[in-house]
Amino acid sequence: MKNIGSIDRVLRIIVGLGVISLVFWGPRTLWGWLGLIPLVTAVIGWCPLYAVLGIRTCPVKSADTHS
Repeated sequence: MKNIGSIDRVLRIIVGLGVISLVFWGPRTLWGWLGLIPLVTAVIGWCPLYAVLGIRTCPVKSADTHS
């Protein structure tokens, strides 16, 4: 079940790519690979930390109540 909304996903992709770029430009440290975490969570649409904390940034789909 997804718990990350559209805006949150876009921000995670931007942040993830920005942090990963530190591996190739800037300080060139391996710490930049931590950018994979927000990138992967954005791609799959689910964040384990959000699940633990009960946070959802995506709209909740309501059940159809029509008979």
